[in-house]
Amino acid sequence: MPDEGMPGEQEAEPEFGLSRKTTTDEGSGFRFAAIGALLIVVLFAGYGLGRLNSGSGGSGTPAAATTASTPSASPFDESGPHVHGTTGPITASGGGAPVGGLSLSGGGLTLTPFSTVFEAGVQQRLEFTINGPGGAPVTTFAVVHDKPLHLIVARRDLTGFQHLHPVMAADGTWSVDLRFAEPGAYRMFADFTAQVGGAQVVSTLGSDLTVPGEYLPVTAPDPVRAATADGFQVGYEGTPVTESTQPLLMTVTDAASRPVTLEPYLGAFGHLVVLRQGDLGYVHVHPETQLVDGKIKFWLAAPSPGTYRMFLDFQVAGKVSTAAWTVVVS
Repeated sequence: MPDEGMPGEQEAEPEFGLSRKTTTDEGSGFRFAAIGALLIVVLFAGYGLGRLNSGSGGSGTPAAATTASTPSASPFDESGPHVHGTTGPITASGGGAPVGGLSLSGGGLTLTPFSTVFEAGVQQRLEFTINGPGGAPVTTFAVVHDKPLHLIVARRDLTGFQHLHPVMAADGTWSVDLRFAEPGAYRMFADFTAQVGGAQVVSTLGSDLTVPGEYLPVTAPDPVRAATADGFQVGYEGTPVTESTQPLLMTVTDAASRPVTLEPYLGAFGHLVVLRQGDLGYVHVHPETQLVDGKIKFWLAAPSPGTYRMFLDFQVAGKVSTAAWTVVVS
């Protein structure tokens, strides 16, 4: 670390020449100069100590263990549609969307849950860290759509979907209360952008969670374009394909098929999570910033042929609802 006190000490060297003979006025001038130089030394020394203390806790522990970090800027251009897992813009051509969440480690980062076994029907706390290349928890994350980390939980049969937002403690421990309604094998997806070694790492890491009990897997519903959610009718237009990025327009109406007023939720009119049946490959898409004839417009390229479940979060009158569809991409 550079010695912040050095400039002040160099300026203070003349005070050691005060013993030389001077007139009364000259002596007073030197005394004032000496006092001023001494103050400079003290101030710079104090600043240097402050720099040292800011890097550690009172007992020599890293500052990250006691002080919350400052979030960094989002790597995404949130003024346009984008897919999590890549910092590039959505384009009209160029293969399927990248999937995330297939591994608990990637890009030098590792998702580390404190516990992976939970009880059905009971609210419990999930805690985890995102550990960096050296093994220590990362504590600086970019805020993307109003949150530094988005947590998705779903059972492996693509039921039990939850979109949560854990809170990070100063030591890098994330925690959130959640409840698993049914036994089964679940997957958690931590969707975030971390600041590591001066660079932003965009990542979605995944880990399995187990809820013991009698597990009765559910077959995915047949593909249809209409769904219901909390009394709303939700439909979509468009067909996902692998060869190019295509528009998907989501329409939300009330039970009488009347248009409703959609409200922004976490900085967007909708959040679309797509999970692939089989390996639960994960895609998280955000829409255009403005509604198109009252519809939410996304752009999506399917990662590969297969069966998917699409989950749309939207907000009406301050309440968030989730609609879901089965989509088969050939």
